Amino acid sequence: MRLILPAPMQQGKSLVRGTVGQALAPLPASVFSSAKWSRKPGLKTPSQGRGASWAPAAGQRHPGPCQNFEQVTESGCHSLKMLSLKLPRLFRIDQVPQVFHEQGILFGYRHPQSSATACVLSLFQMTNETLNIWTHLLPFWFFTWRFVTALYVTDIWNDSYSWPLFVYMGTSCVYPLASSCAHTFNSMSKNARHICYFLDYGAVNLFSLGSAIAYSAYSIPNVMVNTTFHDYYVPLAVLNTIISTGLSCYSRFLEIQKPGLCKMLRVLAFAYPYTWDSLPIFYRLFLLSGDGAQNEAALYHQKHTAMTLLASFFYSAHLPERLAPGRFDYIGHSHQLFHVCVILATHLQMEAIVLDKTLRREWLLANSRPLSFPQIAGAVLLCLIFSLSNIIYFSAALYRIPEPELHKKET
Repeated sequence: MRLILPAPMQQGKSLVRGTVGQALAPLPASVFSSAKWSRKPGLKTPSQGRGASWAPAAGQRHPGPCQNFEQVTESGCHSLKMLSLKLPRLFRIDQVPQVFHEQGILFGYRHPQSSATACVLSLFQMTNETLNIWTHLLPFWFFTWRFVTALYVTDIWNDSYSWPLFVYMGTSCVYPLASSCAHTFNSMSKNARHICYFLDYGAVNLFSLGSAIAYSAYSIPNVMVNTTFHDYYVPLAVLNTIISTGLSCYSRFLEIQKPGLCKMLRVLAFAYPYTWDSLPIFYRLFLLSGDGAQNEAALYHQKHTAMTLLASFFYSAHLPERLAPGRFDYIGHSHQLFHVCVILATHLQMEAIVLDKTLRREWLLANSRPLSFPQIAGAVLLCLIFSLSNIIYFSAALYRIPEPELHKKET
């Protein structure tokens, strides 16, 4: 807003007018009488004209723009302060504890004891976590939109054939949200960092179970329908999610002492549930042909598999930042690429499942035993109960183990 001082000024006060000429607030006489200013040579005083520039007297700090504005209108300065939020300071890798270090990332670290407010503000500041957050936060809203749209156009109470799809779509919304929250709040403390990722791992494994339920209902090949494998496929997927959550949470306790073993255990924790879930798909793609195997959904299953393998590569290889430390701190490091690949893989998987559900509906309803509501609800509840129990157990262990022992590197 451009402020114009009217001339001549009245004795003891002046009116400040906006660009449309209305009076905004009077200037008290103390603005010019009580402030301790010294003139720069050759400059006019306020009474000699507009546009004068002033320097503080010796020992007097020059007021900032907001201070001058407060002299004009106190309420205006308050509004300016409300809108001007100070973004948190960022740190180098050598300025934060080792537990916060990321391989090949040298700059852009947040304070290791950030407040929740600072964490939220960092969403709008370029840190080494910013794109990790947004690459899952935006897809969360996309998958939520797809989920709500599917619910709206389906008679959910009477269409039991669609229940597995809704479970899958619901879990596809949970894991991006949990991931973005973990990357947002993981800088609040050392223990908070671990707990955030415990919850993230639990959400990923819940999504793994959702995938298994959808595959069992729509994508399993004809020759596997109603077999012993089909009967135990979902129950074993539940067991896999429980073991995987425990193994991935345990791996964080080895992060400093044995980073190689930590990474191996974590990759294994996510790889073997995915492999089990994908056995029907692999069988369809590589061992079978004909009706129920090579339909229009097969291409999406192939793309989903390729994108998942690419995501696994980025997650485990730490490329490209490992080859050029410091060059990809903010944009282009492996975890961001991993997030993008995972989201694309989920989108392709969702398209494949929806196609299988539509194209195979008649045959599956005639020949398959669909999962009942108690079976689906029981599987999800067991996964939630035991995964949360794992998370609570390992979170409590963080406070039982002395901090130096947990975060001390082996020599």
